[in-house]
Amino acid sequence: MAASEERIREVVERYVALVATGSADEIADLYAEGATVEDPVGSEVLTSREQIHGFYATLEVLDQETRLIEARITGGEAAFLFEVRTTSDGVTYSLSPIDVMTFDDDGLVTSMRAFWGPGDLGTA
Repeated sequence: MAASEERIREVVERYVALVATGSADEIADLYAEGATVEDPVGSEVLTSREQIHGFYATLEVLDQETRLIEARITGGEAAFLFEVRTTSDGVTYSLSPIDVMTFDDDGLVTSMRAFWGPGDLGTA
C-alpha cells in the first residue's frame, strides 16, 4: 500500500523546514536506502547515502530560511514549489525550485529531482 497523501505532505513539509535549519543527518533520514538525488536536474545523480549526506552537509553552514509555496501530491509522488532565502555577506539570495519526489510505502523519499537553473537565482 502506497504512503498516504498526509504522510507524504508531512515529509515534504519536514524536508522544506530541514533545508533551512536541519542537519545533513536529519535530511538524509528522510530518504530510503538506494534513493537518488538530482539537484539541479541535469547535474550528476547522487546514488549513495554518503553522496546524499555530503550534498546536504553543505547547507548546514548557510544562513537560510525556507517556505513551502505550493504542493501537489498524488500516486505516491509530490511536486512542490518552495522558496529558499540565503543570506551571505549582507546579501540575501532567493531561489524557488520545483522539487519532484517519489516515495516508498513507508513515506521515505526514493528519488528527488530539483528543477532550477542559474537564471533562477536572484537577490531579494
